[in-house]
Amino acid sequence: MLRSRRGTEMASAFPEVVAGAVQLPDATALDGELVVWDAAGRLAFERLQNRLARRGVGAARAAEECPAHFVAFDLLRLSGTDTTSWPYRRRRTALESLSYASG
Repeated sequence: MLRSRRGTEMASAFPEVVAGAVQLPDATALDGELVVWDAAGRLAFERLQNRLARRGVGAARAAEECPAHFVAFDLLRLSGTDTTSWPYRRRRTALESLSYASG
């Protein structure tokens, strides 16, 4: 599941991000940002905004042309365990171990 901070479902607009999320343990939730880079390697917010309206074949085509990436910065749930009461360093260590495990 991919949701905005307001709870809007966004999975159908970003199939490449959803495909990457299958590498995570079940019942795991991350906090982070979706980003799209331009050809020069700069963040391209307007490209990200354009991706929000695409669904189905249009979303798949956009994923190939200007893929979105999820940059995780916090671990909220790990395999069903609420981690929000953990100290930040413990959550960060667990988050980093997830990224190494999913390669």
